[in-house]
Amino acid sequence: MTTSTMRETEHEIKIDAPAGKVYALIADVGRWPEIFPPTVHAECVERDGDSELIRLWATANGTAKTWTSRREHDPGRMSVSFRQERSQPPVGGMGGEWVVEPLSGTACRVRLLHDFFAASGDPADLDWISRAVDRNSGSELRALKESAELAGSDRLVTFDDAVTVDGSVQDVYDFLNEARLWTRRLPHVARVSLEEDTPGLQILEMDTKTKDGQVHTTRSVRVCQPYTSIAYKQTVLPALLALHTGRWIIERHGGGVSVTSRHTVRINTERIPEVLGDDADVRAAQDFVRNALSGNSLATLRLAKEHAEDAGRRAAS
Repeated sequence: MTTSTMRETEHEIKIDAPAGKVYALIADVGRWPEIFPPTVHAECVERDGDSELIRLWATANGTAKTWTSRREHDPGRMSVSFRQERSQPPVGGMGGEWVVEPLSGTACRVRLLHDFFAASGDPADLDWISRAVDRNSGSELRALKESAELAGSDRLVTFDDAVTVDGSVQDVYDFLNEARLWTRRLPHVARVSLEEDTPGLQILEMDTKTKDGQVHTTRSVRVCQPYTSIAYKQTVLPALLALHTGRWIIERHGGGVSVTSRHTVRINTERIPEVLGDDADVRAAQDFVRNALSGNSLATLRLAKEHAEDAGRRAAS
């Protein structure tokens, strides 16, 4: 690799929030799917003091990618450096740093630095990476600013629905993982398109019917981890939502299985009058969304339970 194949970029933004608050959002990778539009799922694989290994699943130029990065935290300097350990083509290698610089007690500047090269050395691939970095960096910084400046948590809601299954974790997982079969298995699903170029990394588009007969199209990226969980993030959202992340969690409990559907949503307040009328407020929108999502989740959970318990009975006969 020569210096001509390495490219460096820097993006920055001013945020009207204390530097410590902003640094905490950057440091807590588990919250990234709620903050950054490209991030679908993020988890810490291992941690040793200020050093950690994280795995990220995110979108880039419309495709889904996953990679691991080593991060080094410097709380005193309020910086987090990162270096991908296992990049995905066309990226050959990538690293960089988040730096939070206080401007006052209530404002700061955030700089996001990247250095990268292409796996192939092809200039076209390097340009593709540059476009992805520019697009993602801009959207990440704007999203960080929005999250840090948001007063209160009234627009972010998390809720669970759960069932207990007398069956196997594999049968439950298979039902949830095999979304291409949902038009036959789930009455509220009218159409499904599923892409899975990388095993366990799915792009799911579907038309969902509501109780009043309306049909909504959503598109999600799903991270499928046999036989424990499926995390997802919607990239095409219904009108009332500005954010929707979720997770199907499958856990053994004694001789049975606990299956949980978890949703985290943020209301698109600008669309409330259009969807629910001029008299509706954020609380009404939250209740409406929760009822709709819980209704579909519980229907799916009950049918997954039926599928797994039927499979268990067939295996035992």
